[in-house]
Formats: sequence, structure tokens, C-alpha cells
Amino acid sequence: QVQLVESGGGLVQPGGSLRLSCAASGSIFSIIVVGWYRQAPGKERELVATITPGGMTNYADSVKGRFTISRDNAKNTVYLQMSSLQPDDTAVYYCNARSPINNVWGQGTQVTVSS
Repeated sequence: QVQLVESGGGLVQPGGSLRLSCAASGSIFSIIVVGWYRQAPGKERELVATITPGGMTNYADSVKGRFTISRDNAKNTVYLQMSSLQPDDTAVYYCNARSPINNVWGQGTQVTVSS
């Protein structure tokens, strides 16, 4: 089994930056892909970015050029570097890890972009 813990959320002004972390523990070698999702009030949860163990990444069109997903294998951690943040980026951000058996979610971390 895999456990995920997100951190790094908070309040930031428009145009600011924030880095989210997703620390994984457990059976991490079984992970196929790690993704960041977000859910704003009244909206469906949406995919933000993904990264595979081989380092392949993809991004939602709404965050391309502003967000970067990366990994640090030594720390068993995936990051989401967010720049040029906008009010529409306000949401609860969730880390997700998919394995052949499990689909695991972290507890979520709140990101609020407001002046």
C-alpha cells in the first residue's frame, strides 16, 4: 500500500508562486503514475499534471507554462511548482498515485490566490 501526504498550500497573492509537495511512503515501487489534481468549490475535480517513474510529464492546458511537476526519487517526493498564480487557481490540491491495484489519494492541501 501507498500513503501520500501533501504539504505547501497556503494563501498567496495573484502573480505569486507556491510549491506543493507530495511525500509517498509504503509500496512506492508499484506506482505507475503520480498526478496532481485540484477541485474548486462547485466544480469537478480536474487533472493538473502527471509524472511517470520514467519522468514523462503532461499538463492541463490551463497551467501550461506556469506549473511544473517534478520528482526527487531520493526523497520519495513529487513536487508541483506553481508560478504566476491566478484567482482561478484557488482550489484544494490533491496528490494521486496509481498502481496496478490501488488508486491512492492524499488528504489535500488548500491553495488560495487572493489579494
